[in-house]
Amino acid sequence: METFITDKVQENAIKELGKVVAVPSYCEDAEENAPFGPGPKKALETVLKVAESIGYTTFIDPEGYYGYAEIGEGKEIFGLVCHMDVVPAGNIDAWNTEPFKMVEKDGKLFGRGTQDDKGPSVASMFAVKAIMDAGHTFNKRIRFIFGTDEETLWRCMAQYNKKEDPIDLGIAPDSEFPLTYAEKGLQQSYLTGPGSDELNLSLVNAFNAVPGKAVYDGPKQDEVMAALVAHKFDAEKVEGGIEVKGNSVHAMNAPQGTNAVVRLGMALADVFPDIEVLKFLKKFGEDANATNLLGDVSDDVSGKLTFNISSLEISPKGSRLQIDMRIPVKIDHDELVQKVADAVKPFNMKYENFDYVAPLYVPTDTELVKTLMSTYQDVTGDTESKPAISGGATFARTMNNCVAFGAMLPTTPDFMHQANENWSKADMRKAMEIIAEAVYRLCV
Repeated sequence: METFITDKVQENAIKELGKVVAVPSYCEDAEENAPFGPGPKKALETVLKVAESIGYTTFIDPEGYYGYAEIGEGKEIFGLVCHMDVVPAGNIDAWNTEPFKMVEKDGKLFGRGTQDDKGPSVASMFAVKAIMDAGHTFNKRIRFIFGTDEETLWRCMAQYNKKEDPIDLGIAPDSEFPLTYAEKGLQQSYLTGPGSDELNLSLVNAFNAVPGKAVYDGPKQDEVMAALVAHKFDAEKVEGGIEVKGNSVHAMNAPQGTNAVVRLGMALADVFPDIEVLKFLKKFGEDANATNLLGDVSDDVSGKLTFNISSLEISPKGSRLQIDMRIPVKIDHDELVQKVADAVKPFNMKYENFDYVAPLYVPTDTELVKTLMSTYQDVTGDTESKPAISGGATFARTMNNCVAFGAMLPTTPDFMHQANENWSKADMRKAMEIIAEAVYRLCV
């Protein structure tokens, strides 16, 4: 294999990455031509300036939703789908360095976005340029597509797909090697129903996390506590109420968690047997695959449906549950939604859509997947790792014939969305070598 990535190539990538990390690009209120606030727009402009400085031609959406950088020639487009927005720094006191000033220490690059996704984006851009600098000509246009809304609602990609020609094949370097060829469909919804004069309850949490605790401060606390004990649920009395304890995990791994909201709901159903939404929770039980409700929903590619209930609200005006479903890639979405709607009718409840993201599925026998896998194996010597499926979501699913490919190695510690986010220079170097070789094989 030809050596494309030298110390100089990586050093240049690190230098320019620092400029991009320095922009706090989390979602804020919209401004003119900056639909997600000034930060994401500035990060987009910054990365495009970096691209121009090393020979890419660039384009920025006049409305500020996305931009792209392109190199090479040909009718086909090979896309690398990236994003320039990040999550906020969170608790600043938990950081050992300034989150928006990239710091190199102990062979690692610290800063928000170094792993997700500014680091992989800039590293990939320099890896691709190194192929051309080595004297090769691309037989496709290589297009880096930079979104600005990945951490929220993906509105940037909706605009890209509305305005631009589709790619022919590509990768999203926003996950883990070797590659993810199947990502379950993501459906977030509400189940609404009648209210109750007996209870006022507002347990509202994020859609995409199993609730790790639920606090009850309503009536009949002794009876509720007795019901929790009878179910052998972990709970304790706290000031003013009862705290039910669970185990919080990402919604895509819901069966591995312990849902405190569902546990509280099941106990409340014993104490308030006439409340419809509680009857539903008793029927649902602690089955995050929803087999009690829907039967077996699974396929031979991506496994079982996951079904996370994250919020429970009850008032005299009505009741509402918030659900997050990760749908196997071969399951018909509309049929499943109808099945859920039918299953909640006996409880006088209705299904309401909130947001849907279609699945990703590129079969493992396609030329794209076979080439990427062989590249990863040849560069790393790792012949044990297999193509993966995921309940998570990357921008790969917004594009034609696209998979998540890197840029984290299987051995890379995961610091995404965490304090002290960092990426080791050694892992960055290896990722650049893998991506350069993959693009060389697919596009030269």
